[in-house]
Amino acid sequence: MRAPLDPAAGPHADPVPARWERIGAHLGDVGGLSIRRAIPTARRRMIGAWCFLDHAGPADLTPETAMRVGPHPHTGLQTFSWMIEGEVLHRDSLGSEQMLRPGQVNLMTAGRGISHTEESRSDRLQLAQLWIALPDAVRHREPAFQHFPELPSFATGGFDTMLLVGEFGGQRSPVPSHTPLLGMDLSASRAAEATLPLHPDHEYGLMVLEGELSVTLDGESAGASKPGELLYVAPGAQSLKLLSGGGKSRALLLGGPPFGEPVLLFWNFVGRAREEMQAYAEEWNSREDGGRFGAVQGFDGPRLLAPVVPPLKTPR
Repeated sequence: MRAPLDPAAGPHADPVPARWERIGAHLGDVGGLSIRRAIPTARRRMIGAWCFLDHAGPADLTPETAMRVGPHPHTGLQTFSWMIEGEVLHRDSLGSEQMLRPGQVNLMTAGRGISHTEESRSDRLQLAQLWIALPDAVRHREPAFQHFPELPSFATGGFDTMLLVGEFGGQRSPVPSHTPLLGMDLSASRAAEATLPLHPDHEYGLMVLEGELSVTLDGESAGASKPGELLYVAPGAQSLKLLSGGGKSRALLLGGPPFGEPVLLFWNFVGRAREEMQAYAEEWNSREDGGRFGAVQGFDGPRLLAPVVPPLKTPR
């Protein structure tokens, strides 16, 4: 997964949420590609174990605007890449080399430490890149990489659905998770309507990637959702109705129980204390071989170095 725009995202200390709220995404550029970042933001750090969500594209690429993200490290998380349009080549310090194509997921478990690169290999690109925070019991595990070329596909009302992770409608994704999670891609090329049952103990985030959707939550209108914003749904909701008035539309629905552990994010690291982040940054910056993170072979370009660690507060 590519580096966050901000050097520090701070601890997981979200305020008590309203029943639902609409949160604007940050706009930025990473690796030469324009992105919308829905989490983390000052108003919402996590949705379940999901602690990072970038939507990149849809964009037409040229050699000057191609995505090229040099070697960079990760700890304490899983990177989850969902390809919608185009192709991206993943390489990592385990020796993995995998092309990610539309309808596929790459899952990289950083654990105690891994490094990787990403390069676009197409003239058009649209993807969602997410992080999943690992619970304390497994966040120092050995790193791993998995590729999932096929995912459950079915109709939900008038929407075509890909089940990225978790269970829904009697289907189960092959993508594993260490905490209960839901990830769904819902798309339509014409007018469509669907009512999705929600788990009342889970929180959810709906991010429209294309088009516009009218949203109703337990019979109450939550207005229209469009690209560039996240609709956060607090625990307690039981149903979400989506209505597309026509044309092309696409949305991601993420969910899971509130994480329940304090989480600290800095640069590409997920941890629990500033001292951890300082040690990770120093090791990566000082060792050409990557230290615990290893080295990526085959990428023609420089490593990305960690910025100075700010005075982060240890989460409680």
